[in-house]
Amino acid sequence: MRLRLAVLVAVTSFLTVLSPADAGLRPAPRHDAASDWSYVRRLAITAPMSEFVAATRTPDRWFDWSTDDCSAPLVGSTGRSFDFRLPCRRHDFGYRNLRLLERRYGSGRTYWNHINRRAVDDRFLTEMRAHCATRAPWLRLQCRWWAGTYYTAVRLAGGP
Repeated sequence: MRLRLAVLVAVTSFLTVLSPADAGLRPAPRHDAASDWSYVRRLAITAPMSEFVAATRTPDRWFDWSTDDCSAPLVGSTGRSFDFRLPCRRHDFGYRNLRLLERRYGSGRTYWNHINRRAVDDRFLTEMRAHCATRAPWLRLQCRWWAGTYYTAVRLAGGP
């Protein structure tokens, strides 16, 4: 009995000093206002689209990854001259998570404000225009027109 107790105490003591990395596990991500803001800002605004797409493959469930793609009535996410699904998903990520950060850590307009919203909207336009540059030359002008239309819609109806 005493031997079992001694072994149990020894094993428990050993396991408490092991870090998750020592045990072959990834440490849990740190979630606080600064690190969450950094993550959202990077994925929604500053990172290349390829990094955003990679993050969607193994999403951190602490954040809101839901999307309705482009919620443009009648037009949708794609058309003959464009496919804005990826820019719309990134835009949704930005808006949803700025609001989420505001609920978790904000004090009125800390995260969900006109400056951050403008940055997400401007990135949206940049990504749509980058997509348009990949289209056939005879479709680019129409694609850019649609990009401007989508951008105008989110600027008028998007929030603060």
